[in-house]
Amino acid sequence: MQELTHHPTEIRLRKSAGVLAVVFDSGEKFELPFEYLRVFSPSAEVKGHGTEILQVGKELVKVVGVEPVGNYAVRLMFDDGHDTGLYSWPVLYDLGKNQQQNWDRYLRRLQDAGYQRKLP
Repeated sequence: MQELTHHPTEIRLRKSAGVLAVVFDSGEKFELPFEYLRVFSPSAEVKGHGTEILQVGKELVKVVGVEPVGNYAVRLMFDDGHDTGLYSWPVLYDLGKNQQQNWDRYLRRLQDAGYQRKLP
């Protein structure tokens, strides 16, 4: 059985709102905050070797560039210098679809680590 892959029909960097807006061919629309994208980057730096590394101090991070990578992904450039994560279409879709549960898990991990988020 072939896995259904959704493809974005629009990707828009909304700097003033602090989100990457993505519309998929399924009609689903996601607004992914910069901090969320940074802490859930698919890069080895964040993912580690099988273990997700807790990213702290990313509340004010901004996306300063979006670069297409073939017909399958985008590379996001963050103002903290991070630019190694390739956000493939399945990764972006998963981040949008599971945004609330991912975010809740991240906030719990920060709390467990004793980190207090600095709100903008």
